[in-house]
Amino acid sequence: MAGIASKATLVALTVSVALLAGCGQRGGGASGTRAPLDAFTAEQIYKRGEFELENSQRPKEAVYYFSEVERLYPYSDWAKRALIMEAYSYHKARNYEEARGAARRFIDSYPGDDDEAYAKYLLALSYYDQIDDVGRDQGLTFQALQALREVIEQYPDSEYARSAILKFDLSFDHLAAKEMEIGRFYLKGGHYTAAINRFRVVVEEYQTTTHTPEALLRLVEAYLALGLTDEAQTAGAILGHNFQSSPFYGDAFAQLRGRGLAPQARGKSWLTDVYRQVIQGRWL
Repeated sequence: MAGIASKATLVALTVSVALLAGCGQRGGGASGTRAPLDAFTAEQIYKRGEFELENSQRPKEAVYYFSEVERLYPYSDWAKRALIMEAYSYHKARNYEEARGAARRFIDSYPGDDDEAYAKYLLALSYYDQIDDVGRDQGLTFQALQALREVIEQYPDSEYARSAILKFDLSFDHLAAKEMEIGRFYLKGGHYTAAINRFRVVVEEYQTTTHTPEALLRLVEAYLALGLTDEAQTAGAILGHNFQSSPFYGDAFAQLRGRGLAPQARGKSWLTDVYRQVIQGRWL
């Protein structure tokens, strides 16, 4: 009997989805006037949203059904489920601002819920997936880092933590890449002090990224151009100690040797502080 009841329920839902398809398309399809959904249950409307999301490749249409569940059945468990799916559907449609809004509503409405980790992960993704669209304004990258950090720190054992860690590292690398891009621009134009300031940020704040070896090479070049040989030699020493196999070190070594210099810590500057802390392990 239980099996027959389950089959009956499945048939009923299938019929409901088919009926909802007709309602959704009445009056000109997704862009036309839709028939009201008041006669359908929360589950039926929710299933129609799932169907649109999985089969029709129309995430914006799925949003409509999920939002209707929220509107018609605001205090039901289906409304809670619909809200997280609404955030996901907006993100899939690349409507990132709307995805953030839905994710935040879920977090505010259902604190401590089992899906809160996923809502915060979606919030972080809505920033992260826009990073490549940003020019030199890194506001979204910083917001992505902050949101990803929350997922990592608050839900370290969740299925989203590992992905968040990877994306955090890539976002961090992206910030360093932007500093390098601007630094190279200044260096090429002969604005050596401005270039040094950018490369210094990479060495001091983004030292775990892949851009540190090149930043140290460019510091050698910039300091040599300014005649500040102590700083150039110290940058070369740090590069040689930490990245001796890097081609950037070979280039820096050749430039120093061409001036009769060697990579070694000399003088007193922010670079000698880095050398003392990172290489000698002395922080005072």
